[in-house]
Amino acid sequence: MNWTFILDDYLDDCSVDVVREMHECCISALRDPINFQTENLAGKICKSFFSRFTETAGPGCTERFIHAFDLMLIAVTKEVDNRAKGLIPDLKSYTVLRRDVSSCKACFALFEYTAQINLPDEVASHPVIMAMEDAANDYASWCNDICSYNKEQSCNDTNTNVIAVVMREQGLDLQGAVDYSGQLSIYIQGMQDLIVTTLHWSFNSVRYFGKDELNVKRDRFIKLLPKRPL
Repeated sequence: MNWTFILDDYLDDCSVDVVREMHECCISALRDPINFQTENLAGKICKSFFSRFTETAGPGCTERFIHAFDLMLIAVTKEVDNRAKGLIPDLKSYTVLRRDVSSCKACFALFEYTAQINLPDEVASHPVIMAMEDAANDYASWCNDICSYNKEQSCNDTNTNVIAVVMREQGLDLQGAVDYSGQLSIYIQGMQDLIVTTLHWSFNSVRYFGKDELNVKRDRFIKLLPKRPL
């Protein structure tokens, strides 16, 4: 994650041709981290971490990470091109582009890696799973846009921020655009809170575990109750 922010800052001042060259180098390093040789710093970083990543990552997880990273660099190239031309996309186009730029898709593959699981392709590509990923991605991306806007506007670089996109498309001032963008984040946060709320309620009430809730929460063992007579 730290590396993607470093890469993001570096690419802010790069031309489209430089980004394309880095794209090709990084993907080649991910495809063959042992044998691929490069003097490009980004490529060296890819070689370093991915040679270790592939030692324990499953094949599906590995391929999903490479695919997500490829999508990110393709989207970054488009973003750099838009910036050079002074283009601000419409909100629908921006949302699709931002999902790839954010690097969240690569992070989803890292979830598998850290948990040492390898999801079947039919699960990872299921529409419900992909919809959940999009929602999480939008939440993280729009929150980041709101947080980063001040830094970006000081550098005259807001064309690829949802705040600027909303200001242009909705005809809003800065505060109105922030409020508009924050609505989605608040709504998704509510859905996220609902998931964990049901767990907290289950352990804080006596409905399911009686007075044994702390032990169940700590040890994750449930002693089955005797069946009631019919």
